[in-house]
Amino acid sequence: MTRAPDPSAVSAEPPHPTVSVLVVDDDPASVRSVTRILQPRGFSVTAAASAAEALIALKRDDTIEVVLLDVVMPGVSGLDLLRTIREANLAVQVVMMTAFADIDVAVTAVKNGAHDFLTKPFPSPDALALAIQKAAEHHRLLTRSRHLEQLLRERERESDADIIGNAAPMRSLYRFIDALARSAATVVIQGESGTGKELVARAIHRRSPRSEHPFVPVNCAAIPETLVEAELFGYVRGAFTGAREHRKGLFEAAHQGTLLLDEIGDLSLRVQVKLLRALQDGEIKRIGATETTRVDVRVIAATHMDLQDAMRTGRFREDLFYRLNVVPLFLPALRERKSDIPLLARHFLTRYATRAAHPVTGFSAEALAALQRYDWPGNVRELENAIERAVVVTRDPEIQLRDLPAALCPPAGHPQSAAVRTALFYAPLFERPFAQAKQAATTQFAQAYTQALLARTQGNVSRAAELAGLNRSNFRRLLRQLQAASDASKTTKK
Repeated sequence: MTRAPDPSAVSAEPPHPTVSVLVVDDDPASVRSVTRILQPRGFSVTAAASAAEALIALKRDDTIEVVLLDVVMPGVSGLDLLRTIREANLAVQVVMMTAFADIDVAVTAVKNGAHDFLTKPFPSPDALALAIQKAAEHHRLLTRSRHLEQLLRERERESDADIIGNAAPMRSLYRFIDALARSAATVVIQGESGTGKELVARAIHRRSPRSEHPFVPVNCAAIPETLVEAELFGYVRGAFTGAREHRKGLFEAAHQGTLLLDEIGDLSLRVQVKLLRALQDGEIKRIGATETTRVDVRVIAATHMDLQDAMRTGRFREDLFYRLNVVPLFLPALRERKSDIPLLARHFLTRYATRAAHPVTGFSAEALAALQRYDWPGNVRELENAIERAVVVTRDPEIQLRDLPAALCPPAGHPQSAAVRTALFYAPLFERPFAQAKQAATTQFAQAYTQALLARTQGNVSRAAELAGLNRSNFRRLLRQLQAASDASKTTKK
């Protein structure tokens, strides 16, 4: 490979930015002629006398944007080199040139991926420069497009990064997500609180044909019952006191995209009727409106509740259940895939150590064993919170046992056997009749559970209710009932 000599020609206004060109021609005179045309116009020109030299140049210099390639060369022809470049999927653009005008050769070159085809001698120096400039612009557009595609793929991988696991239930889940993404079927995602239902719904949306349109998540349990209908379907001005303007609902906001109805089991029966109509007819009616509005929305429902049980007890409509439950998807609890705990723990450690700029690199053997021993009633969300807390409090390069929440670190001498813990817990109940013992055990569990949640959230009732999978009012009602039971027990003892 040789660098072409500097020409002695009248300089012209260079294009901006500089275009890097590789001229591939076994004729030195032709190379000099091309160089005299391109270099004064600001092009950076490199020469190669054969296909072998050209491939070496392309491998060594990734700034080359355009290859000006002669058709007829000894050994490997220009057309063969063109095919090799295209098979390598290089973004570089190829402009073919030949002294023998042949329409069949030109057609073959274009079919094999040539950007342009020129005959020698060139119609004019400007015609050659313009052809190279256009090829370079196409190269830059293609390079930018590939870069954006790469960024999108990386963002998709990052967005899906929290769906982590190699356990058998997770491998099955990944296959299900891919299959559901290609379908338009309504999905019901069921799983305990903290198992990642919204993450799965987002993954389905991102892989679906609707991915360029909105993904709208709504937590049905977090919206007061009196506002759910307005939030979902919208309203018109004057529909009720305070409705000063028209407002779109979440169904319209998700048009052509995906609407996630999280904790759908908390919807009232009245709203369930309107939801069923929207799903069946593809139409919604804003509160106070006289006309319906068509919407194209894929609905994904999610719940920690047993909807079939709710249906049997009259809390969930049977027709809505069967309309939604086209494809049921069950997410495993973390205790059912404990082999994934180290993967998840390290993922969250990297995330929060990076955010905090804290050089924490791993876990001690005792800490990792404690993470795997614990049953994680709050599932992946609870694990994430525990790792975030540990990163904040640790002073060591590794997370230690003492950095983990107290629930994971029983005091010295505390019984570790599940059988021993169970016996100690139930011993005071054995002298009671079964019904009374069952009620007392349930109350004890509920008190311990709610106290642990409030301790974790530092008394934040709304956050504790979210972790428990209950709405705030139901959680407060449970607290009042437990307090009343505690007060009654104290009075009895006195």
